[in-house]
Amino acid sequence: MSLYRYLARRLLLLIPLLIGISLVSFLISNALPADPTAANLGERAAADPEIVQAFRDKWGLDDPLYVQYLSYMRNLLRGDMGTSIRSHRPIVDELSKYLPATIELATFGIVISILAGIVFGVISAVWRNRPIDFIVRIISLIGVSAPVFWLALLGLIVLYLRWGIVPGPGRLDARVIAPPNVTGMYTVDSLIAGQWDVFRNALAHLMLPSVVLAAYSVGLITRITRSSMLEVLSQEYMNTARSKGLRERHVILRHGLRNALMPVVTIIGLSYGNLLSGAVLTETIFAWEGIGRYAYNAARTLDFPAIMGVTMLIAVVFVVTNLIVDMLYYFLDPRLRYQG
Repeated sequence: MSLYRYLARRLLLLIPLLIGISLVSFLISNALPADPTAANLGERAAADPEIVQAFRDKWGLDDPLYVQYLSYMRNLLRGDMGTSIRSHRPIVDELSKYLPATIELATFGIVISILAGIVFGVISAVWRNRPIDFIVRIISLIGVSAPVFWLALLGLIVLYLRWGIVPGPGRLDARVIAPPNVTGMYTVDSLIAGQWDVFRNALAHLMLPSVVLAAYSVGLITRITRSSMLEVLSQEYMNTARSKGLRERHVILRHGLRNALMPVVTIIGLSYGNLLSGAVLTETIFAWEGIGRYAYNAARTLDFPAIMGVTMLIAVVFVVTNLIVDMLYYFLDPRLRYQG
């Protein structure tokens, strides 16, 4: 099967998937036993029937559910994700404002997850049942079982308040001016502007929240890598490679790790989606102006257009991530290239 045909088949499968996600998300959002009128109008305004009716007419809250959904999808196909009830600004503008901060945080998190998870997993498998294996397994167990908010608070109390070796919440120190906006990611924008002091400050602020956010993924990738490597190391072709006189490091990295990567790639793809969508607690605790805090505020005020916007954005991220994983499968597994 050619690469283009493989890619076209995957893209066609995405269309019904995204429509299904939008329908389920819309139904769940509107099934909540709460009224956005009271959440967005003041107490005095909510007591005036005329103001309440005008609010409901403006946002189409009295229309049948299927009319609201079809109207939403019609606008979505034109690239219009609606207007926020809370801020009265287009959802697209608000998402484009908050998304870069989350992408920056999640990308640093997934890089930490990949590097630490694969290295820990390989070390644990190669030195199985030795002290280093037990240490790595304890670290991975803590990573997958410790709550994110607990790790975040512990990190802030110990590393920031007590030892002072990491900066406090926020993306920059209060005295530091943000770099000119190009991508919205401070580390990238400061590099483009050549502002090295801003880059160092932004990078320092990224470290603790990205490590906290990555903790679960590190534990998960470590476990999957260890399990996959143990299976590969027991295969006959590994002994054959050793019998040819190849160095042990070459045998493990080239013949072992390469063949053990298939399940790891799947987990990495899912982990990146989880990091993007699961940053609500981390961003709230670290005062990080990203999509997680935006989603939290939208849910708190029952801002349905904003909730749908965030949901569809996260869905697209997951879909694109899985598409990239499928493409990596194509290059890692030669059998896919010969399927009809």
